[in-house]
Amino acid sequence: MPKWSEYKEAARARGNLALEVYVVESTPAVEPSELQATLPAHLEYQKKMESLGKLAFAGPLSDETGAEMNGTGMIVYRAASLLEATRIADADPMHAEGKRTYKIRRWLINEGSFNLAVALSGQSVVFS
Repeated sequence: MPKWSEYKEAARARGNLALEVYVVESTPAVEPSELQATLPAHLEYQKKMESLGKLAFAGPLSDETGAEMNGTGMIVYRAASLLEATRIADADPMHAEGKRTYKIRRWLINEGSFNLAVALSGQSVVFS
């Protein structure tokens, strides 16, 4: 297996985007009812990270069937290093207060596309 840095350079050499972000899988460590008290602080923290350009995406994940919520969430951070991304995740009130635990990994985005439509007068945003 190549080292991460070697693979990243090889991807760039192939012409891939090689955009490095950090993916956090956040899992409840307490009963759902105990999460509610920390939710406002968590959402404020997410807004702050978004305004600083550190939060790319965040939201809940379904169970394996796609039909049920299981409490797990995914957060994608933009950071200069794994250490910085870990510090950002640690400071999230859900993690800092022990309400949720998390796993963090680097993600190298090489391929894909998305569409974004913003209708100013209609006040709508479509991301697909």
